[in-house]
Amino acid sequence: MTVVLERPEVVYRRYTALMADTTVKVDPAVRDRLMVLARERGMTMRDLIAELAGATPTQEELRKRYEATKAYCETHFGVTLTDEDHDRVEKVWQDLEAGRPVDSL
Repeated sequence: MTVVLERPEVVYRRYTALMADTTVKVDPAVRDRLMVLARERGMTMRDLIAELAGATPTQEELRKRYEATKAYCETHFGVTLTDEDHDRVEKVWQDLEAGRPVDSL
């Protein structure tokens, strides 16, 4: 029986195409917290990080969600939201997050 060994670069390319690992350097406290969160969910840290990344929208995804919500409100409720409305709501959220009193919209 003849064993044919593949060249290391071929093996590496095949491996990275399937399993593109990377190292993320974080503080030990962050690493330990990720480990606890992963264990509590019965998953690996790799799966936890993938889940967190998948559940966190990008700025582009948020913009598209905003536009879709705005169009839905206009179509189904007859409400036209202006840029000023958006700015007022953003200020309300900022005030709520900062613990400041909020004026009525």
